Amino acid sequence: MIFITGQFFPNLLHSSQKVISMKKLLLFLILALTSCTAIPQTQVAGTVDLNNLQPLPTPEGHEAVSLRVAVAAVISPKGTVESYSPFLDYLEAKLNRPIELVQRRTYLEINDLIEHGEVDLAFVCTSAYIQGHAAFGMELLAAPQVDGKTTYNSYVIVPVSSDAQSIADLRGAVFAFTDPISLSGRVYPTYLVQQLGFAPEEFFARTIFTYSHDEAIRAVASGVAGGAAVDSLVYEYAVARDPSLAEKVKIIQRSPDFGIPPVVVSPFTRPQVKAELQALLLEMADDPAAREALASIGVGRFVLIDDRVYDSVRALIGVIPTSAVQP
Repeated sequence: MIFITGQFFPNLLHSSQKVISMKKLLLFLILALTSCTAIPQTQVAGTVDLNNLQPLPTPEGHEAVSLRVAVAAVISPKGTVESYSPFLDYLEAKLNRPIELVQRRTYLEINDLIEHGEVDLAFVCTSAYIQGHAAFGMELLAAPQVDGKTTYNSYVIVPVSSDAQSIADLRGAVFAFTDPISLSGRVYPTYLVQQLGFAPEEFFARTIFTYSHDEAIRAVASGVAGGAAVDSLVYEYAVARDPSLAEKVKIIQRSPDFGIPPVVVSPFTRPQVKAELQALLLEMADDPAAREALASIGVGRFVLIDDRVYDSVRALIGVIPTSAVQP
């Protein structure tokens, strides 16, 4: 549709040659309308079924874009590569695209990658999920189920020769934290010490950060630390792989059940990618080819999980001074 106003044709409205101008205008409109009718109409070739979309084939000579998978430093970098390699190989084969493992020293560094869409899929700590969900909308994808449960605990451990029976007996000891925002490795033991009326820096002779749970276990086993708090899943997995650890460390205190560390995606992850990854994880337990991949990370299957299972952790974090659970 063509709109004509005095703004664009002021002379047509005020010129003494108004009649001649109007004739020219009419001729212009006739020519314009005639040329418009000469344009061929677009033909509809067919319909598109939006419910049956298939991925476009990778053009010849172009490599598929890597899927970036981040794993928080629950275990050491070397341990992560060893444990997750069969799992990542399985994803690579099923998705028919390269997988790139991304590691960082701290949980917050992994959260930063997720926040900015620099990774597609991530395995994170429970408290890191809670922080990321509140700060930028980190999204739950699935949860690992271990021995039929989607919960885990914090274990307070000491050398097997220690007389300590609870964290209250570790006053004046060197204590190993894992990550600054780890639920099992720092938040929970900080809560226990707070219940005794102290801050960690007042209660312990010294605290150290190991930046992984397996390193915290080793710190206690070797006598570098007089105590530590670690992820129960990592502890059980480590002892199963190296039974000699059970002869060097012992558990003196267990936390209540907490919602298990989940698998998450960035809010920038495309819905189609999210759906594909979620379906793949949920179907792994029914695929015989996935047994080694699941066993390598100590998981029975992946299941859907509701955000509300983490409310008890939120309540726990809420009573801890912010300064006590931040780097």
